[in-house]
Amino acid sequence: MTITIYRGNQIGGCITQIESAKGSKIQIDFGHNLPEGDKPANDKYDDPKELENLLNGVSDIYYTHYHGDHIGFESQINQLSQTQHIGKLSLDIVRTLKRHMKNAPIFEEDATRSLEALNKFKTYVANHTEMVGKHKDIEITPFYVSHSAIDAHMFLIHCDGKYVLHTGDFRDHGYMGEGMVKVLQKLILPKHSIDVLITEGTMLSRGSEKVMSEKELMQKAMAVFKDYKYAFVLQSSTDIDILLSFYLATCPNRKDNKKWYGRMFVTDGYQQAQIRNANKLDGLYKEIRSADIRHKHEGMLYLMRERGFTMLVRNSETFQKLIDEIVPMIDLEHTIFIYSQWHGYIDTEGKSKNQSAIDFIHRYPWHFMELHTSGHASKEALEEVCNLANPTTAIIPIHKDPDSDFRLLNIQQELKDRVYTESTEVEGIKIQINN
Repeated sequence: MTITIYRGNQIGGCITQIESAKGSKIQIDFGHNLPEGDKPANDKYDDPKELENLLNGVSDIYYTHYHGDHIGFESQINQLSQTQHIGKLSLDIVRTLKRHMKNAPIFEEDATRSLEALNKFKTYVANHTEMVGKHKDIEITPFYVSHSAIDAHMFLIHCDGKYVLHTGDFRDHGYMGEGMVKVLQKLILPKHSIDVLITEGTMLSRGSEKVMSEKELMQKAMAVFKDYKYAFVLQSSTDIDILLSFYLATCPNRKDNKKWYGRMFVTDGYQQAQIRNANKLDGLYKEIRSADIRHKHEGMLYLMRERGFTMLVRNSETFQKLIDEIVPMIDLEHTIFIYSQWHGYIDTEGKSKNQSAIDFIHRYPWHFMELHTSGHASKEALEEVCNLANPTTAIIPIHKDPDSDFRLLNIQQELKDRVYTESTEVEGIKIQINN
């Protein structure tokens, strides 16, 4: 077996290829490089020749989840011969996103091509094994993980008698909580010994940063809402976990709030469509409900002013106009703007600075705060997963900053010795690191 890592020594845009001794090839994730600030992502695989060369001989591509740095070339790949696979709910979420993007002339053509490709996707089912590859000699089994994208998965791959666990992006502080550890303990390790662990390391470069749980974030938001009657929240509409946190903070007595006797949770049509997707899941997600800002008749605006509100917003001309309409009705002294995304986008000294987002946030002299939690594994979560999986042959870090060193983790010494960041061959497994 050959494991090839493309662009693993960076956050986003990582690609993993598994090739069997018989020549079957599959890939896990194929997303764009992350953009830098207001500029579009610069990606070598936008060149059709580079893309075709990389995919030569590949039969299947499995996506761990729907974030753009993990799926992004679906329409170009659709012109080739590879079969693309994703979770069913993830497919619904991406389709909803692309349909929304079609409404903007600048994105209409690309979104249309993407929808054509998505219509040909195959969906996988958690805990269900599939035989893939040109020779049907690679087994792949998806398992749920917690991430800032619901319906995210890790993959257990069996190839040439070896077991490879690819974590994808994961964390232990979302509403699925200890999903990764529980899955390892109950579903994987009792049956299989892991030979190779391929794992993300996004948070390693952030030192001892304290990572709060979604529940802690919800509790902080609830305290903020006691002090501020009106709140605008800038967050990703596809990050359903954090959306749920703000909803629960807004409507703690939601079962008695069918007619909005209390504070209102306000979204637009696109956000409501993504909520309807999330409602297909059991548990807390199916309880989310919101008032639709598109129905901004006088009665709704009156209720928003009188009862207070938490309104999810996006950095767009449409939302700027909506906010311009609402602001004259409310007291800005009792209004807060909450930024709930990665700090790097609004870091005025950082290379990822997004000036339009900064301008949007500070459009009015309201109060401002950041309230966010990462979608990625803390240092402690990485240590627990490495020690628990205890791979016999190799740990291959991906999705990390270049200066992040897994050997500094508090893991067993023999595991530190099995961390590979350069090409090698060990115990019959060829590892190629192409950064």
